[in-house]
Amino acid sequence: MYLGEVCTEAGERWELQLKGAGPTPFSRQADGRKVLRSSIREFLCSEAMFHLGVPTTRAGACVTSQSTVVRDIFYDGNPRPEPCAVVLRLAPTFLRFGSFEIFKSRDEHTGRAGPSVGRDDIRLQMLDYVISTFYPEIQAAHPEDPVQRHAAFFREVTRRTARLVAEWQCVGFCHGVLNTDNMSIVGLTVDYGPFGFLDRYDPDHVCNASDTAGRYAYSKQPEVCKWNLQKLAEALDPALPLELAEAILADEFDAEFGRHYLQKMRRKLGLVQTEQEGDGTLVAQLLETMHLTGADFTNSFHLLSSFPAAPESPDLDEFLATLTAQCASLEELRLAFRPQMDPRQLSMMLMLAQSNPQLLALIGTRASLARELERVEQQSRLEQLSEAELHGRNRSRWAAWLRDYRARLEKDREASGDAAAWQAERVRIMRANNPKYVLRNYIAQGAIEAAESGDFSEVRRVLKLLETPYGGEVDAEAAAEASEAAEETRGAAGRRRSYSSKPPLWAAELCVT
Repeated sequence: MYLGEVCTEAGERWELQLKGAGPTPFSRQADGRKVLRSSIREFLCSEAMFHLGVPTTRAGACVTSQSTVVRDIFYDGNPRPEPCAVVLRLAPTFLRFGSFEIFKSRDEHTGRAGPSVGRDDIRLQMLDYVISTFYPEIQAAHPEDPVQRHAAFFREVTRRTARLVAEWQCVGFCHGVLNTDNMSIVGLTVDYGPFGFLDRYDPDHVCNASDTAGRYAYSKQPEVCKWNLQKLAEALDPALPLELAEAILADEFDAEFGRHYLQKMRRKLGLVQTEQEGDGTLVAQLLETMHLTGADFTNSFHLLSSFPAAPESPDLDEFLATLTAQCASLEELRLAFRPQMDPRQLSMMLMLAQSNPQLLALIGTRASLARELERVEQQSRLEQLSEAELHGRNRSRWAAWLRDYRARLEKDREASGDAAAWQAERVRIMRANNPKYVLRNYIAQGAIEAAESGDFSEVRRVLKLLETPYGGEVDAEAAAEASEAAEETRGAAGRRRSYSSKPPLWAAELCVT
């Protein structure tokens, strides 16, 4: 529900929107309510992303209610009553790519068309509004030529979207439902549903348990955002000829994403003086090392800011020990790769793959089957492995990458001329780009469970912590609160944990849909 629009003296424009306040004349068949758990997740994550420096909608308030609604959380036939809440969220605009799909022509697969198909007059009205309000520089540059104006607009949306998804990849954020309706026309992260931040680095991580095909997996986010831009291009035609829009998309998206991603990764690795051709390879090898060792994404990057960069540093063994402690244990890996299918179901799927692969593809289980077979194979390998062997492998892999990293840092230091100043700048930039705290699912779950029992202090503590995700300077009062309360939380298993620690084993059981 829109409450209206506020224009501030500073020239900012904020649309105010209630989410979960009940049905509207445009509601479909549901009740329009939002439950407390999803409200807390959206409230905390939109603020967390803002303080991480990622473009996002904001959360103004989260108001609780004594009303309850019945929800089947896991779509497994076990509905239960849940408390309701309403989130007040703010953004310059909530218009999405999907807003323009009201003009969509008849779909060849569904046979359905948009409600405003053929209404080119409304499409032009929407384009004029969006460009003049949110891209005034483009309006000023192309006042007389609408095609060039629309092309410049689409080019800028493409670039902003590419930079946005690059930011997601660099903080390990998985959106979960990247359809066209969840893509902002001004390049913001919008609609926080079954999102998640990476714990153990897995490029194929799927944070949304109902995304069984893995369409929105972490590594696929850039590709999906580009696909969504293609759908936007189709929706803008003929105001922007499709051929021209597709040429812009081909020219801009991959190049802009690659530039921004590598620039951000250089800063995360403290490469502050020079840009080398092999930097992309160094980043790829780091991620491969993380993947092979099951390293914690956030903590591994954060630890690198304390890497002893000087050649022959005596502290290397100690650093290696600290770093390998962030790798997955044998118990964690066995839990992560435990089979999801009943053996009889797997056997039936394999028979179907042999006898009728077309049917298997039609019901969309081919990807699920491949993942299940991989889990079975991984489990078999893990059964043959000891904890000591795993630790030795992890240490060896990290030692090899750190040798390459140290050599690259040495080139950067030599280009500086002042080793002390270079070291100080390297550490400063790394600490400003590698967060210590992100909204991990187990942290959100702890706040939700407390709130559902009437205690909102944990929500407030987590929010306070996420306002300084990089562990930077805070005032004395906030620092005292962080040290006394906000640094620790009670997990589902009753143990107290640091907010910056690897997730507990029970966190692997959390399911977000």
